[in-house]
Amino acid sequence: MGIAAAVGVLVPFPFYYLLWTRPQSWVDLCGKGRDPSKVMAHVSHLLKLVQLVSLFSVSSLSWPPPLYFWPLLAFGQFLNFRVFQLLGESGTYYGVRFGKNIPWVTEFPFGVIRDPQYVGSVMSLLACLSWVPLQYILLWSLGYAFMIYVESKEDLATRAKLVS
Repeated sequence: MGIAAAVGVLVPFPFYYLLWTRPQSWVDLCGKGRDPSKVMAHVSHLLKLVQLVSLFSVSSLSWPPPLYFWPLLAFGQFLNFRVFQLLGESGTYYGVRFGKNIPWVTEFPFGVIRDPQYVGSVMSLLACLSWVPLQYILLWSLGYAFMIYVESKEDLATRAKLVS
């Protein structure tokens, strides 16, 4: 079960890597008239479900959670919600890589926290540490660290042109 759970935790990261490094392929695959960010969002939600089921398969749930659970989960989800609120679906799901014009955002948490969506996600994962074995939390967090690295190296020449 452990190897299957580890694979399940890592499933989305090759998908995100390919979308970041080869966005035109994704735009072409989505086809004319389909929003590549919206399609990415749907696929990402499915992959997130695989991750959560994988974590749940190795978890041992108990109640009540430790006191650190609530602030970590609340602030982590606040950061994720705030990123989505400021950027919208296109900004959150690589719209800039798919040829969309996404306005520059400087409101909190941007300008204060680098990569707030990943920081929020890691905080939410750490909140679950009393239920999920550490190696799975670390593996998922390493996936986020990998994506932070990948996304910091954007080559503007590889941005996609939207299919009209």
